[in-house]
Amino acid sequence: MEENEVLTARDVKDLTPLYEDVITAIKQVYDPEIPVNIYDLGLIYELNIGKDRVVRIKMTFTAPNCPMADDVIGELKGAVEKTTGVKGCEIDLVFEPAWDRSMLSDEARVILGMDVDMDD
Repeated sequence: MEENEVLTARDVKDLTPLYEDVITAIKQVYDPEIPVNIYDLGLIYELNIGKDRVVRIKMTFTAPNCPMADDVIGELKGAVEKTTGVKGCEIDLVFEPAWDRSMLSDEARVILGMDVDMDD
C-alpha cells in the first residue's frame, strides 16, 4: 500500500476476501528447518494490500543469518503472486523487532509440542 494511500470502507470490504486468500497462500510456505508455516511461526510482521492489488509484506526470520532466506522469500513471493486477484508482491525483510517464541501462533505451539498457555 502506498504510504499516503487511504482505503475507503468499500475498498476494505472488496479486499477482505483477497486478504484471506493471501494468508492461505502464505500458510503454504514452510520454514525449511521447522515443520510450521511461516505465518504461524510469526514471521509475517505486516501484510498490506493496496488498491492496486499489490501485496506488501514485512517479514523476518527466526535468525538473521538464515541460509535458506532467499529460497523462502522466493517461495513466498511465488505463492502470493499465484493468488487470484493479486497483481504483484513486494517483500521487505526486517529484523526489528527480533523474532522470539512469543510470536508463535497457538497452532504452531501445538505442532511443536509446546504448552499453548506458556508465557515466554
